[in-house]
Amino acid sequence: MADRIAVCPGTYDPVTVGHLDIIQRAAEVFDRVVVGVVRAPRHKQTMFPLEERIAFIEESVEGDNVTVEGFADLVVEFARSHGAIAIVKGLRAVSDFEWEFQMNNLNRGLAPEIETIYLMSSPKYSFLSSRGVREIASFGGPVAEYVPEQVARRLAEIHAAGDHP
Repeated sequence: MADRIAVCPGTYDPVTVGHLDIIQRAAEVFDRVVVGVVRAPRHKQTMFPLEERIAFIEESVEGDNVTVEGFADLVVEFARSHGAIAIVKGLRAVSDFEWEFQMNNLNRGLAPEIETIYLMSSPKYSFLSSRGVREIASFGGPVAEYVPEQVARRLAEIHAAGDHP
């Protein structure tokens, strides 16, 4: 029987403990999980370069069935290139649903053989977003409980040096 492979795509700018929770839970369900980090999303500029976003995730995930790599094509093409049978996404609240519903229908049209599976965020992470973390950090607020240690450290360095708005 072939490995059941899933991809967990996202910008991860930066990765949060909520993202890691979804990735780890997916790793318990699938034989292999490929975390796909979007290289240069068209709809926003990233705070962290691709290589750093990948490193943050690699340093934070547990288990040998999770790999991390960047991608710049359609998520369904990225999934196909890895032989994935599923795209795994996290849902925090109803506000996520509308966008994810649209994307699911588009992806289903492009790749009907790849299922999209949604994992509900753990309640303690249902409010958490990368945008929220960046906002808190920009005002010097504490983010250590929301992101891995190395991310909190980099955010503090960036904002202390005034390197980012």
